[in-house]
Order: sequence, then structure tokens, then C-alpha cells
Amino acid sequence: MRDLKIPEQRHPEKAHRPDNAQPKKPSWIRVKAPGGKGYADTRKIMRDNNLVTVCEEAGCPNVGECWSQGHATMMIMGEICTRGCTFCNIATGRPDDLDVFEPGRVAHAVEKLGLNHVVITSVDRDDLTDGGADHFAQTIRAIRHRSPKTTIEILTPDFLKCEPEVLEVVVEAKPDVFNHNLETVPGLYPEVRPGARYFHSLRLLQRVKELDPSIFTKSGIMVGLGEKEQEVRQVMDDMRAADIDFLTIGQYLQPTPKHHGVDRFVTPEEFSSYEKAAYGKGFLMVSATPLTRSSYHAGDDFARLRDARQKMLEQG
Repeated sequence: MRDLKIPEQRHPEKAHRPDNAQPKKPSWIRVKAPGGKGYADTRKIMRDNNLVTVCEEAGCPNVGECWSQGHATMMIMGEICTRGCTFCNIATGRPDDLDVFEPGRVAHAVEKLGLNHVVITSVDRDDLTDGGADHFAQTIRAIRHRSPKTTIEILTPDFLKCEPEVLEVVVEAKPDVFNHNLETVPGLYPEVRPGARYFHSLRLLQRVKELDPSIFTKSGIMVGLGEKEQEVRQVMDDMRAADIDFLTIGQYLQPTPKHHGVDRFVTPEEFSSYEKAAYGKGFLMVSATPLTRSSYHAGDDFARLRDARQKMLEQG
């Protein structure tokens, strides 16, 4: 049996890569170790419902803060991804069959946690004809049934190897926010996100808006991978051309020596500059800080996003 706690078995495609030095983190990156009753309660609900979270699988630095408040990003369709991105800590390989009972378990956990807003993400499932689109739709519907007042944010794969119609299956389930991360600038895709296509991901988000303009679209990138400032600003322009509402920018943190190296730690002042530039380009919502992650403060951000749209509509 494969043991996903052992790095060589978790990331067989990275096992023979040369080590990249892991530089010491600056003061603005450090966070408290997870703990406390809220954290323990959230962890128990996840374990009792046999659910996987991206918080743990991706080694998110904010897990202590989020779980202590009862917030967790649930990862559906298993814990093994068919892609081998060099930045990502999620295990790679051949996934197990889909669990038909998973949407119901996710909905039960959402109800138990009493969430006002939930984020559902997944591994890439290139082994499935529809990339898992129907499983996403079933999960959205199950949550709507159990917790009709909960707003739902999904963070999907790119459905690159699927027929274009599969996206319609997800959109028809009417998530409140459709998120798909571009992750980095296009020039770094061959190195950082092999197997993905920058303009395909952009077009995916643009098409969500075309299919249902009421759904908020969201995307994010990491910085500190070797990108240039002008490249980041070009990504902002590309996102706005695709009518993306919400942009997140966070610092890349290297999970293990076998992963892509950290080029540099971007300063809080540079993040503030990116945020100001992004608002100037017309995003409804921007989160740009060293510890920003796709789902960090997602509930509060959704409320602000909704308010920003209403204000824009009132101003005509």
C-alpha cells in the first residue's frame, strides 16, 4: 500500500529532482501553530465524515486560524491528483474511484459546522471523462438541500481534457462563486504548471460569465516563483479582459526541497502596490497579502464582493 505520509511515495514524479534550498521565512510570513478547541472540533467533524481538506493536503499556513473559526476548504474526489505541478503538495498518481456518497457527507459537514459560506475544491481528475464536473454539481445541490442559506464557492480544475459542455453542468448547479486559479504568469507555466494551459484557464473563467453573468468569477496567482512585476500586471489585464471579478495574490511557499524553489519573498509593500493596481484595473475585489490563499477569509470576502457589485449597479 502506498503511504502518502512518505514524500517519495506522495510525489513519485519529484523523487529524483535535485533539492532546492528552502530560504528562511521573513517575519511577516510566520504564523501560530494550530491548536485550541475550535481547531479540534473542526478536525473531528472532518474525520467523522471521512472528508479530505485542501488545508491539510496543501499544507496551508492559515489552517490554525481558519479551523479555529470552523472554516475549512473541503477537497472532493479523493486526495490523489493526476497532475504533477511543481509548486503543489497534493499527492500525485492514479486516483481511486469516485465515492458516490461524498456529496452527502460534505453537505452534512457543512450543516454541522453551521457555515454561512463554504469553499469546495478538488484534485485534477484527468482520468474521468467529465473531469469530475457532475460530482461538483451533485455536491453543490446536496449543500443547497441541507443548508439553503449557505453561499457556495467552488475552486475547480481546468477540465482541459474534457468536452466544452462539461462546464455547463457545473454552472447549471449555480455556485455563488466560480474560482479557478491561474497560479502564475504564462512564461512560468512549462516549469510550474506543466499539463495546464494559461489561455485555456482564462477562457474557462470567461465562459462561466458568458453562461451565467450572475455568478462571481475569481482567480489567483502566487508570487515569488520568478515572475517579473510587469508580468503580474499583464495577468491582471488578461483577467479583466475575461471579466473576472475577484483577484487573489499570495506568496509562494515551498512545501519540500523537491518542489519549485522560492525565488524571493515579496514584501508587504509590494503586495499593497499590486492591490492598488488591481483595483485601478476594475476588479470588484482584491486580496493581495503574503498569506493570502484562495479560500482565506472567503466568507467575509464574499460579503464584500456582493456589496461591491451592488454599489457598482447603483452607480450605473
